[in-house]
Amino acid sequence: MVLENLSSSLKNSLKKIARAMFVDEKLIDELIKDLQRSLLHADVNVSLVFNLTKDIKERALKEKPPAGITQKEYLVRIVYEELVKFLGEEKQEIKIGKTKPFKIMFVGLFGSGKTTTIGKVAKYYSKRGFKVASLALDVHRPAAVDQLEQISKTADIKCFSEKKEKKPVKIYKKFEKEYSKYDILLIDTAGRDALSKDLIKELNDLNKTIKPNENLLVISADIGQAAQKQAEEFHKACSVTGVIVTKMDGTAKAGGSLTACSATKAKIKFIGVGEKMDDLEEFNPKGFVSRLLGMGDLEALLQKTQEVISKEQAEDLGKRMLKGEFNFIDLYEQMSAMSKMGPLSKIMDLIPGFSGIKEKLPADMIKNQEEKLKKWKYIMQSCTKEELEDPEILDNSRIERIAKGSGCTTGEVRELLKQYKQSKKMMKLMKGKTGASEKDMQKMMKQFKGKLKF
Repeated sequence: MVLENLSSSLKNSLKKIARAMFVDEKLIDELIKDLQRSLLHADVNVSLVFNLTKDIKERALKEKPPAGITQKEYLVRIVYEELVKFLGEEKQEIKIGKTKPFKIMFVGLFGSGKTTTIGKVAKYYSKRGFKVASLALDVHRPAAVDQLEQISKTADIKCFSEKKEKKPVKIYKKFEKEYSKYDILLIDTAGRDALSKDLIKELNDLNKTIKPNENLLVISADIGQAAQKQAEEFHKACSVTGVIVTKMDGTAKAGGSLTACSATKAKIKFIGVGEKMDDLEEFNPKGFVSRLLGMGDLEALLQKTQEVISKEQAEDLGKRMLKGEFNFIDLYEQMSAMSKMGPLSKIMDLIPGFSGIKEKLPADMIKNQEEKLKKWKYIMQSCTKEELEDPEILDNSRIERIAKGSGCTTGEVRELLKQYKQSKKMMKLMKGKTGASEKDMQKMMKQFKGKLKF
C-alpha cells in the first residue's frame, strides 16, 4: 500500500473517533495531534501540516452535521474533505487531442526513474487503444538510449533513436515526418544531478522546437520536501504542465513529495506505485485519500477491472453465473483477471471495508492465498476440456492424475473442487434474486461466512 505508515496512523486516528462516546473539544484536540504527528512523520512540510489541522479544527468546532449524519460521521467527513483539498482536490487528467501526435515531453533529475516511467506511461495508453511511440533525446547519460529502446520493446512500442548524433534538436527533426503515424509521442530528455545552466538551455531549445502538448516533471518520492524547489525550477525552465511522482511504494518521504508538488502550480498527473510496468496510477486525490483512510477506491478498482476484462465479458459471465452455468473455466477466467489486476493485498486496499479486514489477517495469510491461486491455475491447466466444463465428474482417479500433472497434492485439487462447489452453490442462491435487497444479500453472505477462500 502506498504510504503504509501514514495510512495506518490515519486509520488509528479515525478509530478513536469511532470508539468515543461523543465528540467534544478534547476529542478534536487529540485527533489534531494525531494527524499532525502522522503527517510530520510522512515528511509533510510543517507549515502545511499546521494550516491543514487548523482548518480541520475550525470546521469541527463550528459546523453542525446535516440531517441524517451523526457528529462522529461528520468529523470523519471533515478530515476526508480537508485532506482531499490539501492534495489538489480534482484529478488532473491528461486529455489526448485529435491532432497526431500528442507530444508528451518528460523532464527530471538524474535517477528519478524518468525512462522507466516512459515505459509505464506507454503501457497505460496502449491499453486504452492509443498507438504510442517513444523518442530518445537523452544524449548525455551512457546507455540511456539502450535503456529506452529496451523499455519500449517491453512495452511493445516503436522507439525513435539515433546513437551517433549528440544534438537532441537534430534527432527530433530527423524523424519528424514519421511522428504523425502515432497518436502519442513520449519524449525522453537528459537528466542531471542538479539543475545546471546547460540543462535549462537544452530544455528551452527542445521546448521551443517540439512545442509539447504536455511537459511532465518526473520526481522521485524519496527526495521529500525538496520536490517543491525542483518543481518550481523546472516549471521556470520549460513550463511544466504536470508531475509524475515515482517510487511511492518504497519511502516514508512520499508525503513530502505529494504535498510539495500540490503547493506549486504543477499538479500531479500520475504516481508510480511499484516496479512493474503496470504499477502506474492516475493521481486522484479523492480516491487516494479514501484509500489512506481505509475506505477503498472504487474508481481505481473499476479502472483496473476494465483493463483486464471487457464490459461484454463481465456481463456474459454475470448472466451465466446467475443461470447456474458456473464451471471451472469461469472460475479460471475470474482468477486470471484477478492476477492481472496485481497483488491481492493491493486489490484489497481498493475495496471499501476490506482494508480493515486485511489488517486483522495474519501477515502471511494473504501471501499464502496468492500462492494458492497460482497452484489452482496449474491444477486447472492439467484438466481436460470435459473436466473444466463439468468439474462434477472429478473422481479419485481423475484427481490423482490432475495432481501429478500439475505438481500439486490431491488435497490441493480437492480444495479447489470444494471452492468451486461453494461458489456454485452461492450462484444458485443468487439465481432469480437480481432484485434482492441489501439485507437479502447480507443474509446470503452470512450463510457462507468463513467458507469462501477468496
